[in-house]
Amino acid sequence: MRQSSVAIDSKLPWVGTTIFTVMSKLAADCGAINLSQGFPDFQAEPALFDATARAMHAGRNQYPPMAGVAELRAAIADKVAALYGADYDVEDEITVTAGATQAIFTAIAAFVRSGDEVIVFEPVYDSYVPAIETVGGKAVYAALRSPDYRPDWQQLRSLLSPRTRMIIINSPHNPSGSLFDADDLAALAELTRDTPIVVLADEVYEHIVFDGAQHQSVAAHPELAARSIVVSSFGKTYHITGWKIGYVLGPRELMREFRKVHQFNVFTVNTPCQLGIAEYMRDASRHLGLAAFYEGKREFFRRQLAASRFELLPCRGTYFQLARYSAIADLPDQEFARWLTMEVGVAVIPVSVFNHDAYDERVVRFCFAKQEATLAAAGEKLRSI
Repeated sequence: MRQSSVAIDSKLPWVGTTIFTVMSKLAADCGAINLSQGFPDFQAEPALFDATARAMHAGRNQYPPMAGVAELRAAIADKVAALYGADYDVEDEITVTAGATQAIFTAIAAFVRSGDEVIVFEPVYDSYVPAIETVGGKAVYAALRSPDYRPDWQQLRSLLSPRTRMIIINSPHNPSGSLFDADDLAALAELTRDTPIVVLADEVYEHIVFDGAQHQSVAAHPELAARSIVVSSFGKTYHITGWKIGYVLGPRELMREFRKVHQFNVFTVNTPCQLGIAEYMRDASRHLGLAAFYEGKREFFRRQLAASRFELLPCRGTYFQLARYSAIADLPDQEFARWLTMEVGVAVIPVSVFNHDAYDERVVRFCFAKQEATLAAAGEKLRSI
């Protein structure tokens, strides 16, 4: 192995390998059932692959427009109008991205300058803060606490300052599975009114909400939509996380700035997959049926753990289930996650890694986006401890 002779003053000295990579590797090394990283172990429908192959064979394999192929942007505009009553201009207000993580990084890079503050809610998805710090911003933390992980808007009010440039929200929320309600969006609108604050709304699980709840999209709230970049993901919706294709919505003025960065850190997203998705998503049942599909998996997994010593926390959306393990062990959650993977044979994510101070409530995250056979095998192991 070659050693560099260059002394590096790291921008992110505290960042190591992401917990998702760590736990997935540990699961593979131990032969454990991987309920840690958030990806399905089942395929998308063949119709999606067929549509993509047709685009390839039709010769649609060269650079698409920087903002995304027209067919996909039009399909996105139609979906958003039907679901949220929001009209986004196909040419100037919708951009296709190389997944949601790229979209989030690009939005932060476009609007956050050195010394700016960005409010995040923790437990916070692990890509937000490194992106903020890479561009010289400072993360300011608003707390979500178990069991319901609800925002405290009075606390958020106290965190606002003249340096606040952005607030990042995530609903449905990873890792907790909580949702923002209409009252939450009203509170956010009131707090940001007459300010220069940009809202970055991570809504990648928008179609995975349970128990009859409705996803409250920022796109459907005109006051917030006027100051927001809204992020979604086809990977989560169509079980194709490895394709890394998402999109953002935003008013023309914000999208113009977003695209200034997007065109140089990604430029474009692969053409045939965009076209395949555009054709596939014209059947709205394919995203409208996702909530019932994953609610069935949630209920199946919760039944698997009903006779275990895990305490299941509420799960209103996403395909993640949090569980408290205090009745099983008094280990810190990172140690418990390693023990569970190595000794029991089920890999999970410790929730403390989503807190900047490693605040530990003895809670771990399971991913139930798996085949029933996988969940049943995991349930058998988890009931045994």
